[in-house]
Amino acid sequence: MTRALLVLLPALLLASLLPALDPAPKSVAPHLPATWQAGFARAVITPDKPLWMAGYAARNKPAEGREQDLFAKVLTLEDGARGRFVLITLDLIGVPQALRHRVADALAREHQLPAAALLINASHTHSGPQLRGLPPSAEDLANPKIRDAWAYTQALETTLLRLVREALADLQPARLTWNQARCGFAMNRRRDYSLPADHPNANRVPNPEGPVDHAVPALRVESPDGRLRGVVFGYACHNTCLGFYRWCGDYAGYAQEALQEHRPDFQAMFVTGCGGDQNPYPRRSDVVPGVSDVELARQHGRTLANAVEMAMTVNPRPVTGPLRAAYEEIPLAYAKPDRPAHAYPVQVVKFGADLTLIALGSEVVVDYSLRLKRELSGPAGVWVAGYSNDYSGYIPSLRLQREGGYEAATGWAEDAEARIVRKVHELHAQLP
Repeated sequence: MTRALLVLLPALLLASLLPALDPAPKSVAPHLPATWQAGFARAVITPDKPLWMAGYAARNKPAEGREQDLFAKVLTLEDGARGRFVLITLDLIGVPQALRHRVADALAREHQLPAAALLINASHTHSGPQLRGLPPSAEDLANPKIRDAWAYTQALETTLLRLVREALADLQPARLTWNQARCGFAMNRRRDYSLPADHPNANRVPNPEGPVDHAVPALRVESPDGRLRGVVFGYACHNTCLGFYRWCGDYAGYAQEALQEHRPDFQAMFVTGCGGDQNPYPRRSDVVPGVSDVELARQHGRTLANAVEMAMTVNPRPVTGPLRAAYEEIPLAYAKPDRPAHAYPVQVVKFGADLTLIALGSEVVVDYSLRLKRELSGPAGVWVAGYSNDYSGYIPSLRLQREGGYEAATGWAEDAEARIVRKVHELHAQLP
């Protein structure tokens, strides 16, 4: 027998066995009935021209190319009682509230979708384009920077409406489960205010003793035959590994990419948590010699993806519905009385008695997530997202306001936390 044949025989034997092996993923909860309908859609939203980028005020020129594509993604869910929920995730800096209003109004007209049943969340990547929520004046339109940002936002709006239509057309029987794991690269980026200002460690950041939320919640969507169709996952951390002039989803984009890499027809969707005072560490290549910022972002993305894999497979918790949602925009006052109050969005979505998703607007700090999960703890899991339905600056807790510092400089009145948390409790109590 020739050497070549000896080498070939094991391969042929393995190939003969492959048809007997089932390469399809097994259901993590085969006993659960597939009572849901789920539909997915996504589109690349990477700008096709060198627009100005969002997130860092020091940038002095437009983007110079693409490191990774940016995406808009949609998941639509229907329970057995025709309750409906639409989640849109964006690899962008934030969600202009006016854009949210226009999309919600269009979906109400076209699909009779209640405004409370729409949640739009942005990953807060600092490597995406600037957006414009409201139409610019004629004078502003003469500025190419503003004109291009408005044109991009208009095109984005059209894309989002198309994707919702596609996701609704894609509705198929589904089974939902959820669980959460942990991921440790987020650290509190504020100084340690418990130390005197002249203490040698007072101004050193990150603060390893500062509050964090390392939970990685994951909502798993599978077909009745056990095929994994998608996952929605979250993490409370700024999406700021990168500070260059190329389009990129940063660590959240790489986490989604890693989860989708070996799964055809699978969609991973990232929902940013209350990470207003959290940064990914290590964060810059000058901290880790020989490792580029992009490599660090990929590393953090892979670390987060590993946590999602764990959350999707270990001890799945059934999500049985029904869907219930409430949404309200509350007046959030500024400390200076000459500034008008801002209509701040608060949203609560209940998946039966199994899971409660709370979505808060803008750059919410981690105190909100920790507090709400503590106060609403019970049989249902509690998932708290920030950066949803609005983008109006940092939303500090009362603790941060009294400490001062960067995240507290937005200028809200000191009752901001009390108003927001009270409304979450009110909406939560209204939903059966």
